[in-house]
Amino acid sequence: MNLGTTTSNTLLDDLRDIRVLATNAAIRELACIAHYAELHTVTDETMASTLTERGLDTGLPVAGPGAPLVSDFAVMDLATVLGRSLDSGRNYVGQVVELCWRLPQTWERVLAGAVPVYKALRIADHTRLLPWEAAAYVDAHLAPFAHSCSWAQIERLVDEALIRYDPDAAAQKARDDAETRHVDLGINHVGPTGIAHGTTALNLPDALDLENAVQRRAKLLGQLGDDDTLDVRRAKALGEIAREDLALDLDVVDPDTGEITRTIPARKTVLTFHLSEDGVVARCGNTRTPLTVETIKHWMSTAPGTVIVRPVQDLADCQPVDSYEIPDRLRHQVELARHHCGYPYCTRPAEACDLDHAIPYGEGGPTCACNLCPECRGHHRFKTSGQATVRILRPGVYYWTTPSGTYLVDPTGTYPLTSRPGTDQLEPE
Repeated sequence: MNLGTTTSNTLLDDLRDIRVLATNAAIRELACIAHYAELHTVTDETMASTLTERGLDTGLPVAGPGAPLVSDFAVMDLATVLGRSLDSGRNYVGQVVELCWRLPQTWERVLAGAVPVYKALRIADHTRLLPWEAAAYVDAHLAPFAHSCSWAQIERLVDEALIRYDPDAAAQKARDDAETRHVDLGINHVGPTGIAHGTTALNLPDALDLENAVQRRAKLLGQLGDDDTLDVRRAKALGEIAREDLALDLDVVDPDTGEITRTIPARKTVLTFHLSEDGVVARCGNTRTPLTVETIKHWMSTAPGTVIVRPVQDLADCQPVDSYEIPDRLRHQVELARHHCGYPYCTRPAEACDLDHAIPYGEGGPTCACNLCPECRGHHRFKTSGQATVRILRPGVYYWTTPSGTYLVDPTGTYPLTSRPGTDQLEPE
């Protein structure tokens, strides 16, 4: 097909039409598979599929507790029609059955085109091992926002549901995970270049301590003239840390005179936790992961450090400062309130973003939470280039104009308003 004379806008319109057709086809495929599974359910639970009776057409438990069993032979036939391997076909049918029977709210939004099919199937993968009540909890909290949630947010919600509704299983999972901790420096797997490729699995406090130590020493190596890449300096730093106590201050010495020019003090590792109102689940501010209260108590009782209890911060507070520089108080407020980059569909954590004045400071824009938009470095550069603009309708709600269209971004996700600027463009009130 020759598209040499096709305009850019025509190509964008064609791509939108193709995506609509593909989405409708994927939704119809899911609906057909769900109905097919319903037509081939096995009501006798004693006929659940086993590994020894392969000659019998038994009921396959493809989804979580409470979902129907599906004829194993029927799934085999369906997998053939779909061009999938048996394991792949079973998994796919299980995802659909999980959605239809155990995640009904998410299922309805999938059928309505509000949640992408690929994301819904991934959600089903995460909930299949949950008890019925826990799956319902995930469904109720996730369905309205599933279209905009990141994978990490979905996994955290599933972990929280497990803690709430099956604490014994959560405790066992914690014990199982603890048994996977290891440090393999790759000494027994050194390649011909002499590089050892290792892996680690650590408790979070230990991992943060190690990250702080590696980051600090790698930066120092660069300041001392090491021109290797950051990754290489980090690798070197880990070797140096093995030979030196992290608790000691680091002295920068003039190579000619031997004089100590400055001292870099040891760093402290800070863990931040937020406790839910009912006191059942805590969230780690460093990683946003849900944790049991017992886990935090154990860390506090075994690791030296200082426990600081801070009062709840008013995230709607509006106290501008008379400077372009953003003080830590404002940055912390915006990061807690906004969570991620304000650009359409971006899920980069706010802690890793720049804070941008929506109305430039030089044009009278205040340095205040109501005028600050978190933007990852790439989207910040895109906006600075002039190709994208943003207006803050109210804190946390952004109106973006980009070359491809206009979008509304709020805490629930991203909503396209027009296909291209200048074509029936919807202006905010």
